[in-house]
Amino acid sequence: MNRLIVGVGANVLFPEKPTIHFYPENRKCPICKSRLHVGKTRKKTLITMDIGAFQAKETVLFCPDDQRVFHSELLRQLAPIGGTFGFDVIVETGRLLFIQSLGNQEIMKKLAAKNVFVSEREISYLGRKFIIYLALTHRESQHRLRNLLSRNGGYILHVDGTCEGDSPNLFCGLDGISELVLDTIKIPSEKKELLIPFFERIKEQYGKPVALVHDMGKGIIAAVEHVFPGTHDFICHFHFLRDIGKDLLLDDYTAFQKRLRKLKVRPTLRQRSKYFESKINRVNQTVEEIMENFESGVCHDNALEHVPLITTYALINWVFEYSGESSGYGFPFDRPYLDFYRRLKKVHRLIEEIKDTNLRAEMKDNKPFLQFYKAFKEIVEDKRLNDLRKSLEQKAKVFDKLRTAMRLALPEGKQGLNDNGDEVDMSTIQARVTLFKNWLISDPRREVTYAGMIKQLGKYWDKLFADPLPIITGNGIQYIQPQRTNNILERFFRGEKQRGRKKSGMASLSKTLKAILAETPLVQNLKNKEYMETILNGCANLAERFSKIDTRLVQKEIEKAKNNTEKISPFIKKLITGSDLTLKISAMFSEDSKNSANCHLRS
Repeated sequence: MNRLIVGVGANVLFPEKPTIHFYPENRKCPICKSRLHVGKTRKKTLITMDIGAFQAKETVLFCPDDQRVFHSELLRQLAPIGGTFGFDVIVETGRLLFIQSLGNQEIMKKLAAKNVFVSEREISYLGRKFIIYLALTHRESQHRLRNLLSRNGGYILHVDGTCEGDSPNLFCGLDGISELVLDTIKIPSEKKELLIPFFERIKEQYGKPVALVHDMGKGIIAAVEHVFPGTHDFICHFHFLRDIGKDLLLDDYTAFQKRLRKLKVRPTLRQRSKYFESKINRVNQTVEEIMENFESGVCHDNALEHVPLITTYALINWVFEYSGESSGYGFPFDRPYLDFYRRLKKVHRLIEEIKDTNLRAEMKDNKPFLQFYKAFKEIVEDKRLNDLRKSLEQKAKVFDKLRTAMRLALPEGKQGLNDNGDEVDMSTIQARVTLFKNWLISDPRREVTYAGMIKQLGKYWDKLFADPLPIITGNGIQYIQPQRTNNILERFFRGEKQRGRKKSGMASLSKTLKAILAETPLVQNLKNKEYMETILNGCANLAERFSKIDTRLVQKEIEKAKNNTEKISPFIKKLITGSDLTLKISAMFSEDSKNSANCHLRS
């Protein structure tokens, strides 16, 4: 029987694992019309979302004349050849892993609720299989994807990469019009010779882009000029601002951060906070009751003495909430250590105003205020720290002035990487940046101080300001304005890292980026309706589409992925454990070791 019972788990329908028979769809040879003979019958356990676990009993037929073998196509549509889990299980596992970003334990529970029982190791394996099937489907759909991009008038190629620690660089090419990930690669670094083959592959697959948008990496610019000569080429405004800001502020900011650490500001604050917290915990009344009574004027003497304690404790913790001042853009747009110091100064100034004065005549003890004041007087009056602060604030004002001129990542903005800049025509932005540049060079001192910024503006001027570009669509010639930022990729990479941290629970993603398959970013395309219609190519769903992929290609990609994993052998791991590796190696090559080795050889 080739009909399957679907929709209810097998463990619910049957007290024992059922057996389902599968036969070839042909009873006669389509070539010679001879009646097919039974060759063999074989059994295997399969697990699908609709049925759960069951025994698949397949009868294999053969033609007695030409010996051709015939299998059940229905069985081939359910699961890969040699596989235990159905295509629908692969797709569901991939969806839970990469779209919902669930951890392995959560996925195990969700699948078990549908009578699909898998181990953690199998989830990781199925997740990798999902990416491989998706990558092969994407690859097989390139002609149709190219037609999709053509209907949009072409594509604007945004390229960027991300890495962390010693991980490889996950480098992506994305269309700025449809926001589809076009291709991905893992490379050791963004060197020209590594990027040229990647760009050549994109050009072969999708044709020449209408324009490119990228950061100021030398390798990217050189590779773009080599592969796409004469193509409109623009620098991402966000990357430009970030790089120019880092060049301007990083040295002072790093020195400022080191000075704060040397003065042990944060440990001292933490110590004071814990001390005050311990004293507050011994108070009979709740903090809320004391402060409410104090504000209403009915606080008793035995509670009044705790008001300075509670207030100082609150102020210290307010200082530690300095991250709320940031806008989500990251350094150099956000300067959290400077925000921390400003809050500290503000609180210290407040304590200085009230340290010799009771807030109310009934209040007897200002000791916590005095302790706070004495602890931080040296810090806030530190000459080196204040000199660095002044320099940093002065340069930050100039940098913020450029941000305002470019109408992007504004100082008062709170959109973070969702900020694509104000919708202002490019000629207006160019005029404002021209005024800013003229202001810099109008003062000889400013011209010297900000020489690097002036040089950067001149170097990338032609790549910063793009007029609307004409494209030919089905509706005739239209004009598009390339996005001023690469934030679509920045947001994408941030999302990938958040998903990785959510799944792994680790702050560092170095290991994740090493293990991740290069094609994993293609998952983001599944949210696009047009993309799904394009790659499905008439199939009802991804499971059906995956069933049409040649199993041999999948096995080849699985082997390739195994060979590309960056693993350290157990011996090397043991050798590098601890801090005395140099001593170990020295001992290995010492004269005594050599003599010992020679003795063994002679014996």
